[in-house]
Amino acid sequence: MDAKEIQTPNESFYDFKNNDDYDYKIKKGLSREIVEDISKRKNEPQWMLDIRLKALETYKKLDLPVWGPDLSELDMDDISTYVKPKSDIQNNWDSLPDDIKDTFVKLGIPKAERDYLAGVGAQYDSEVVYHSIKEEMKKLGVIYTDFDSAVREYPELVKEYFSKCVPLSEHKFIALHYAVFSGGSFVYVPKGLKLEMPLQSYYRLNSPESGQFEHTLIIVDEGASLHFIEGCSAPKYSKINLHAGCVELFVKNNAYLRYSTIENWSKNMLNLNTKKAIVETNAKIDWVSGSFGSKISMLYPMSILKGDNSSTEYTGISFAGNGQNLDTGFKVLHLGKNTTSNIISKSLSKSGGVTTYRSLVNISKNADNAKCSVVCDGLMLDDISKSDTIPVNSIENSSVTFSHEAKVGKISEEAIYYLMTRGLSEQDARALIVRGFASPISKQFPMEYAVEMNRLINLELEEVKHND
Repeated sequence: MDAKEIQTPNESFYDFKNNDDYDYKIKKGLSREIVEDISKRKNEPQWMLDIRLKALETYKKLDLPVWGPDLSELDMDDISTYVKPKSDIQNNWDSLPDDIKDTFVKLGIPKAERDYLAGVGAQYDSEVVYHSIKEEMKKLGVIYTDFDSAVREYPELVKEYFSKCVPLSEHKFIALHYAVFSGGSFVYVPKGLKLEMPLQSYYRLNSPESGQFEHTLIIVDEGASLHFIEGCSAPKYSKINLHAGCVELFVKNNAYLRYSTIENWSKNMLNLNTKKAIVETNAKIDWVSGSFGSKISMLYPMSILKGDNSSTEYTGISFAGNGQNLDTGFKVLHLGKNTTSNIISKSLSKSGGVTTYRSLVNISKNADNAKCSVVCDGLMLDDISKSDTIPVNSIENSSVTFSHEAKVGKISEEAIYYLMTRGLSEQDARALIVRGFASPISKQFPMEYAVEMNRLINLELEEVKHND
């Protein structure tokens, strides 16, 4: 791959990098020796190592997916699966090395913590380097910590839930994840507690020719509520990086969880993330997702509506430019009675980029009176881009209310002309239409994150202007 294919004309807000300066970087490749080395360095219990080794054997047996984007350029012999930064975990930003601290300052994480967050975790390469939660949250019984600390301090709770939502045999890259995972977050919200302020974890990959494999495990107990925000970014390099994280969410009876994500991986990144939630009786989960950057994305969050009267909403947007193939969507399994799902997906493609909406709706034979609505819209900004929708709907119950609407089209030249007659330049007219198209998604984010999403859209549109 030529580096010129990855580089873009302008310097992105997120595209700054530090020297590849680390405490330890494991040799490239994937082997039993590497998996055991990771586990030993983390001083893990034997049960965790057993899971890792079982996952490694599973990975070897599973094939690459035969559908979706071509992943043949991924060679694990060119990827280092563990990079320990030159810092242990801290609860004070000033205790971090200057380069790591400055990275998160540029990304706005310390300011966000001061202004509106109940707690923050920050991961740099393979380890969480900063973690803090407000003291009043601890007094209320909230557990929010890095995953390694959770394994040490709450082993029985971790063992009860870990890998129970996303089994290690689900697909090849989740098996890879369980073999080499490092970092991530653990959250437990006790019964009846409704958190008013969000928690946020941010993942920054700095090291070239490496992977990030964080594990997020969240339990929202009965009658509780939480808003969790996930942010991701990386600088651009000329060779492939890999992201294969995992998110396991448990939303108990009468509980509520909103899981918001803004991803802006670099355009040499293969983003092969897996996210799934189990939703119990009268519980609800809302997913809000903005997918930007990455060379290839394969990302399909899933809600399992296990309990009666459980519900889910998914609101997502992706934006693919030159050399990008973003294959994203949503999966929902209706198991309980009177379950509800609402799915709204929007995609934008420009400069030859490819976006695909890929979904699975499965309404089981026992899911009486289930309701599902799917709306997916694709907008192409030129004549060389591509947008597809590939829904799969399996309905096994006759008492279901189901609707599916899909629209794919080019940006309207008539609308551009109209706006130009009102004094806008062609570039500003296109930008206004794009922002209007994306506004239903950005409105779902808190104000500060809506601003960040709009910044990402502006960066993509800037690339269009430079490429033109």
